[in-house]
Amino acid sequence: MIQLRNIERLYKTGAGATFVLRRINLEIRQGDFVTVMGPSGAGKSTLLSILGMLDDAWTGEYHFLDHAVHKLDRKKRADLNRQYIGFVFQSYHLLDNLTVYENLDVPLSYRNIGRAQRASMVAEALDRFQIVGKKDLYPSQLSGGQQQLVGVARAVVGNPKLILADEPTGNLHSSQAKDIMELFKRLNDQGTTIVQVTHSEVNAAYGNRTIQLFDGWITNEPKNPEVAAGKQPIAAIGAQPQG
Repeated sequence: MIQLRNIERLYKTGAGATFVLRRINLEIRQGDFVTVMGPSGAGKSTLLSILGMLDDAWTGEYHFLDHAVHKLDRKKRADLNRQYIGFVFQSYHLLDNLTVYENLDVPLSYRNIGRAQRASMVAEALDRFQIVGKKDLYPSQLSGGQQQLVGVARAVVGNPKLILADEPTGNLHSSQAKDIMELFKRLNDQGTTIVQVTHSEVNAAYGNRTIQLFDGWITNEPKNPEVAAGKQPIAAIGAQPQG
């Protein structure tokens, strides 16, 4: 489903250049449930942004389904994102001027889905997440945990082929967090591919594969020979890497 070849990402600063990802080689199969772990600044969120086609300032080759993403312009990448990918952000990213119902409808409105079917899909998501009573509220009227639930509902409302989750339960109490992870597991069992970034060993246990990142390098994959050989990874020139 996904093949990354020699993906690198750097940020230029006044002090020089910061490598956030170095020579990333990674394959993710349809139906995988992959966890990305590592310390702050390891490049986890940056990797997720590249996979989700939210970041296009990288080098290397990225193949998604039958598409060579590295050869596509920004508009075509955005089309792929809308058609196939659901994203759960750590900081919600709900649209403040839209109600809960409207926030769930937004990702469907970008796809070729009729109004009646969209209404049915939103109603199903509201019911699944037990937020029917919140449908006419705005994000500012919700608690942080409720906003996160809406964010997860928005990610899965369109039945995407790939879900990317950045600390998906970070703002939920334990019972809500378990419900979300159980939902992800059911979606994965039904064929949805999931890549999550987390610091939680409990959340990681739901997946079938864990990728460790350190200073922008994958440290537990044989296709990163410098790290596998025990060489010190050089992640930055002048500044500190970002997460």
